Amino acid sequence: MPGAVKAYVRYVEAVNRVVGRLAMYLIFVMIGILLYSSFSRTVYNVPIVWVMEMGQFLLAAYYLLGGAYAMQIDGHVRMDLLYGRLSPRKKAFTDTITAFFLIFYLVVLLMGGISSTEYALTYGQKNYTAWGPPLAPIKIIMTIGIGLMLLQAVAIFFRDLARVRGEELE
Repeated sequence: MPGAVKAYVRYVEAVNRVVGRLAMYLIFVMIGILLYSSFSRTVYNVPIVWVMEMGQFLLAAYYLLGGAYAMQIDGHVRMDLLYGRLSPRKKAFTDTITAFFLIFYLVVLLMGGISSTEYALTYGQKNYTAWGPPLAPIKIIMTIGIGLMLLQAVAIFFRDLARVRGEELE
């Protein structure tokens, strides 16, 4: 594989490793917020309006920013009826073919995310709830997460292509 491809894979995987490991800690922030809400409601009898939405936003950021890292470590669930019986080289060949579908899907998703983010920024879109938070921050995170998954899908494609050719990318 050319040096540029190796550098691309190394750089994308390094970025996704850092972002994914940072995103893992969002679950603790979400737990803290939900515990605070429970404590506030139980002890002080004061319900907090923003807690459920903030929990949803943090969960969305958690799985969107962690998605590329999960792809990198092969942590997603896979239908393994025939795939598990293949040799590593045949698995890589199968993955190079299916990568085109994944990349197409992620490109369409990214285009929708960019469009939705532009709309939220242009019109100051807010959620229609009692708290009414602006939606631009979570849409920006969504777009970044999808973009990282797209970059990781391309990196995985290059890794699998190298494996089909009998090489390993370090």
